Amino acid sequence: MLVNPVKQKLSAGGVALGSMVFEFDSPGISRIAGHAGAEFLIFDMEHTGWSVETIRRLIATTPRSGPLPFVRVPAVEYHFIARVLDMGAAGLMFPMVETVEQARRIVNSAKYPPMGRRGAAFGVAHDDYAGTDILATMRAANEQGLLIAQIETRAGLENVDAIAAVEGIDVLWIGQFDLSNSLGIPGEFDHPEFQSAVDRVLAACKTHNKAAGYMGLDAADGRTQIDRGFRAIAFSGDLWIYQQALRAGLAELREHLR
Repeated sequence: MLVNPVKQKLSAGGVALGSMVFEFDSPGISRIAGHAGAEFLIFDMEHTGWSVETIRRLIATTPRSGPLPFVRVPAVEYHFIARVLDMGAAGLMFPMVETVEQARRIVNSAKYPPMGRRGAAFGVAHDDYAGTDILATMRAANEQGLLIAQIETRAGLENVDAIAAVEGIDVLWIGQFDLSNSLGIPGEFDHPEFQSAVDRVLAACKTHNKAAGYMGLDAADGRTQIDRGFRAIAFSGDLWIYQQALRAGLAELREHLR
């Protein structure tokens, strides 16, 4: 039966640490990240062009011991939501959530009755092909599945309080690049308007007892966001981590050759 320690930790007021995966669709990526200490991985479908078959393989090769497999779907559409959940995703992230109607559609598509209208298929990947107690499986899926709404547009920011109030949404996650773009200040994360937007999202999370999420560009950025109140933190993404580590190592070797 599904148990989601990340959701449990966030619900208890704790901080969960993970990373994002955009490039390395390797069967070993989850084990590598798990041994590094990641509690969750977010496999991205928005920017990668990865198909549901790729996502299915990545989820299937994620060990039960963790990290938990989350997926960012490309849009708030039932056929993405239900299919990825049936593959065994422990949580979903949704880009550019702008209205309370979208937030309700997310919950309605991701939850079984009576909370929503997710289609029923049992004895498949999401329940480990066991097909045991159906009522218990549905109840556990509704309770343990994590739903992340990204606030990354001006419209989403204007409606953030109503979005946060929707039952079933667990995390409001700032997409800093898209949000700054939408505000007309691309990449200016120190700009007063961007900082005010961050405060507004954090306030909505506090009011409605939701966790706030953020992708730290590096460890220093992650520490800053934790201190500010974010509790779901992704430490960068696979391609940038690899590139930065490789660049630093090669630079050190070239310096040694001088």
